[in-house]
Parts: sequence; C-alpha cells; structure tokens
Amino acid sequence: MIRLNKYLATNTGISRREADELISTGKVRVNGSVVPLGAQINPQKDRVTVRGRSVNVLAKFTTVILNKPEGYVSSRNGQGRPTIYDLLPPEYRQLKSVGRLDQNSSGLLLLTNDGDLAHSLTHPGFAKVKIYEARLDKPLEPLHVQMIADFGIDLADGKSQLGLEKLDDEAVEWRVIMSEGRNRQIRRTFKALGYDVLRLHRTDFGPYRLGDLESGSTKIA
Repeated sequence: MIRLNKYLATNTGISRREADELISTGKVRVNGSVVPLGAQINPQKDRVTVRGRSVNVLAKFTTVILNKPEGYVSSRNGQGRPTIYDLLPPEYRQLKSVGRLDQNSSGLLLLTNDGDLAHSLTHPGFAKVKIYEARLDKPLEPLHVQMIADFGIDLADGKSQLGLEKLDDEAVEWRVIMSEGRNRQIRRTFKALGYDVLRLHRTDFGPYRLGDLESGSTKIA
C-alpha cells in the first residue's frame, strides 16, 4: 500500500501538496470513488484517475537539464510562440519544468517527473542558489553595485538583494547570484536603477550545472 498523494507525485510530476489539493477538491478518484486525504491505495490493483483521466505508473523518475535558447517559452501552451517542448525528445515531453525562464532568457532549465524534487527546488522554504550571467546595456556604476548587493532594491513584491561578480573590465557583464525566484526579479532589479538586461543566461540551479551542454540540447541531470 502507498499513500495516494505520494503515488500521484511519483507518476504525474506534481508535488504532494498539489496532490493533496486535487484530492481534497474531489478531482481524484480511486476505482471511481472520491477518497479522503491520507488515503492509501494498492498500485497493482486500484485504478486512479485525475479529472477523469487515468494515472499510469511511470517506470522511474527522470530529471533532465535543457539548455534553453532565447525565444522559447517554458510552458506547454505557447499561444503561437515556440515552447521548450518543441525542443525535447519524445521520451521527455511528459516531464514538467521546475520553475521557468522567461522567453528572452536562456540557460539551465530542469524538467522532471519527480514531484517531491520539484517541490524541494522551488518552495521558498528550501532556498536553492541560482547563478546567472547577465549583460547590461551600459556599465553598472559602483554605487549601484553596492545598492544591489549590500542593501537590496525595493520592488513592488519586496526587497531584492543579489550577489554580483564583475566578469569584464567594462562592467557590463556580471555574474548574478540569487536564492529566490520571483518573476523576472533580476531584470526588474536592474530596471529599477535604469539598466536594461540585454542577455540573461542561467548556468547553475542548486546542485545542477549547465556545463558545456549545447543550446537546445538535453542531458540527464
């Protein structure tokens, strides 16, 4: 026997918390019946459906790294725009992205069917360091370096404090280190001081490294 929320996380890529929400709202059925939170099932005998669709047992967890090119969105429905799923081999297209990179950003994007792993990498309670390479439209002034790195910049959704390492003599190329993941946080932080980010490329996400993976390619994490 196995807890239903764990079974769903294992075989759909959602987190256990998301599974509990589906169970509590009656969207999950076991052998045609709604079940309570905490229910256990026999994966060999019981039929589990979510919103009427059967949940099939996956053979194992798979986690891959994609070197996302610019111009691709990180969702399945691109609304006419190319998506990362256009780049993936067929055997990886059922995987769910762990967080996102905006359309104009590139670099390391994780995809997995391990819901618990995805939860541990994205939940605010489990801070994971992310490292980016950023190119600005003009040199970053020393005062602004201090403001971003030492004091933080006030944004509409809270203060943003980023680690910065200069990568060139002109002070337009920077390594940006962060442990949060708010929407377009890096771009908004620089924009608040009058800078545009011309290129944003993620190289590291927690223990995962992009390395020399070619743009548009994948590898097992």
